[in-house]
Amino acid sequence: MRHIAIIGSGPAGYYTAEAALKQWGEDVKVDIFDRLPVPFGLIRTGVAPDHQSIKGVSRRYEQTALSDNVRFVGNVTIGQDVSIEELGGFYDAVVLATGAPRDRPLDLPGDRLGNVFGSAAFVGWYNGHPEFTSLAPDLSGETAVVIGMGNVALDVARILSKTRDEFAGSDIVAHALDALDVSKLRRIVILGRRGPHQIMMTPKELGELGHLSRGTPAVDPQDMPDEAEDALLEPGLRKSVNHLRAFAHNSAAGADIAIEFDFFAAPRALLGNGKVEAIEVERTRIEDGRAVGTGAFYELPASLVVSCIGYRTVPVPGVPFDERAGRFANDEGRILPGLYCVGWARRGPSGTIGTNRPDGFAIIEQIAADIGEGAGKAGRAGFDALAETRKLDVVTFRDWKRIEEAESARARSGAPREKFVDVADMIRARG
Repeated sequence: MRHIAIIGSGPAGYYTAEAALKQWGEDVKVDIFDRLPVPFGLIRTGVAPDHQSIKGVSRRYEQTALSDNVRFVGNVTIGQDVSIEELGGFYDAVVLATGAPRDRPLDLPGDRLGNVFGSAAFVGWYNGHPEFTSLAPDLSGETAVVIGMGNVALDVARILSKTRDEFAGSDIVAHALDALDVSKLRRIVILGRRGPHQIMMTPKELGELGHLSRGTPAVDPQDMPDEAEDALLEPGLRKSVNHLRAFAHNSAAGADIAIEFDFFAAPRALLGNGKVEAIEVERTRIEDGRAVGTGAFYELPASLVVSCIGYRTVPVPGVPFDERAGRFANDEGRILPGLYCVGWARRGPSGTIGTNRPDGFAIIEQIAADIGEGAGKAGRAGFDALAETRKLDVVTFRDWKRIEEAESARARSGAPREKFVDVADMIRARG
């Protein structure tokens, strides 16, 4: 019997568990640990609440979770409740699938001013992550600036633009919905250092901006490259650029909420007295694919700033960490003997949710080569004995299903659920 511990219950974790079952069938037992009492990680707290079809992938993970050989071990913090070294004594392999849940720092003068947030925190706030429920962004100003040219920036801009009616069918949490309902924002600027041909935005997400009831996306026509140059782009990016060309025909003048793309614009400093009031921006040009400053500066009013420039993995005591890359130091997923990483924890925040599936299968192939038939370790029985000694309040998948039922029961009309945003409330809801 092989015993595998997976740290993190998001897509990378469950795809790895699925791969382990396909590799060994009944000859493996997998424990999936999470510091929260609820599973699915990024699917629950990272995917936009109005993208329910994407969240539906959790049904696939549930099939794996309900296997007799897979167990969810929630409400257990690795490095605090139990160490990596201790887990290594119980399990043949420990796989870190912790993702990249921290914001890459903006690292600009003034980035600690009030009402400046990273996207992990801001998205966590409207998605009901317990760590970010008290964020309380001030939406009483007129202009929000979203820094970044990826899908997360589009998510933030779209969420800030929507009406209450447009959130029908979503699982945005009540405290965020109520705050957005009284928002005074009238202008949202999406700020990017490079140009339309360098965006990381996908066609579907860009297209959604064109169907908002009160938000009007607009692009300065002068920022668009010659249309003939689009032929050199890969097909997906070409479709995205086509959306931008359509937005270049829009006028945001008089719109309830103007969503302006500001290309070739690099933030250099955040300005304000205690709270952000403006951003100093430098115009850029593209040289060899890189944005370089032109020396031309201007100030952009900003009452709210959300930085969507990437994420970092959280270090774990006893695990080598690559500070520059913001992920665990590894060689194709191997960290140390018996210790592995997968998904964003391995490669950094890149790819889609589905990218984690081949990643999980690849790491299991490596583990299979390394551990053979297993070393006769105690596995979950060893952990359970330790948990009892330390009086850990472990949450099982069956407990989670009761929490899920309670969230469904308290949902507002038309919504799939109203998430508990406090860990203590989650624990109480399991009965």
